[in-house]
Amino acid sequence: MNKFLLAVHVLAAIVAVGPVTVAASMFPPSARKALAEPGDAQALSTVRVLHRICRLYATVGVAVPVFGFATAKNMGVLGDTWLIVSIALTALAAVVLAALVLPRQTALMEGIEGVEAVEERREGGVGAGGEGVANAGVSRVGPRDTARLAMFTGLFNLLWATVTILMIVRPGSTTGA
Repeated sequence: MNKFLLAVHVLAAIVAVGPVTVAASMFPPSARKALAEPGDAQALSTVRVLHRICRLYATVGVAVPVFGFATAKNMGVLGDTWLIVSIALTALAAVVLAALVLPRQTALMEGIEGVEAVEERREGGVGAGGEGVANAGVSRVGPRDTARLAMFTGLFNLLWATVTILMIVRPGSTTGA
């Protein structure tokens, strides 16, 4: 049973956390591109897809700690320090993702979509009389926002890398790893 639970835990981590780390890392540069080229429909589409991947796989990622706890319980290591630290870092990574990464992605995406709408109105002749009218109601997003998001995404990725290393090395393990 231990091998089955461990296999599902590792597969869930690869299938769920892997795409989030990659898509979240790709989001800031894609958002910068979409901001720099407001009329580029493909850039906006890329940002939307990356955000959708992050949201979906973050939800699927709940399976990782669920199977992790089941594996740890069966192996009798729930009280081991390396596991407690891993659990704390996993919880922190989840908080960073849920509170800092995903909301900022949403805000950037909405800001980019607002810029897109303004560009479409300008091209269609609406708002040609003044810049202030054309930008009314559009939230301002820019390079500082993408840089902040990149920082939080890097923190999220660093936390997961640390958890992965702890899972492999398992300080104090008697397996010789």
